[in-house]
Amino acid sequence: MKKYFYLFLIFFSLINNNLMANNIMILKLTYGDVEIELYPDKAPNHVKRFQDLSNSGKYDGVVFHRVIDGFMAQTGDVKFGNSNSPDFNLSLAGTGGSDLPNLKAEFTDIAHTRGVISAARSADPDSANSQFFICFESAPHLDRQYSAFGKVVKGMEFVDKIKRGDPNSGAVPNPDKIISLRSK
Repeated sequence: MKKYFYLFLIFFSLINNNLMANNIMILKLTYGDVEIELYPDKAPNHVKRFQDLSNSGKYDGVVFHRVIDGFMAQTGDVKFGNSNSPDFNLSLAGTGGSDLPNLKAEFTDIAHTRGVISAARSADPDSANSQFFICFESAPHLDRQYSAFGKVVKGMEFVDKIKRGDPNSGAVPNPDKIISLRSK
């Protein structure tokens, strides 16, 4: 009986480790690797979209087109913000998304604190598609207004090095970009 119990524990821990590994992403930046933990129990549709776009390479080469010091770094425009694409247009970066339909808002109890990953959108709460941002500092005015779905758990010092943009608009003339973004 003990033998079966131990086998069950080993089996359960292996499954649990695999499930947790699927919720960790590695964002490669020029400055170093950033580890992101995702929260599928809080925002399942946003997490799935983020993982699908990441693991299919859609974020590779995408620029951080809007970066405001003390607030956040925004990226994820796979249409106009991908520096590897013939459609790349820095002046349009931030206006595009993926070919997939927009997502319905998944407002959560996750506070927009330093390192939180959240879906960028227009004024329509159900307009998130591929763009996301990483908070440099706490932004409580965004809580329950934007769909937070993950958090940087290692490497925030590399996010802090992302080039800042204009203090008002956040527009970055020569932006940093995502080298790659994949599941761990």
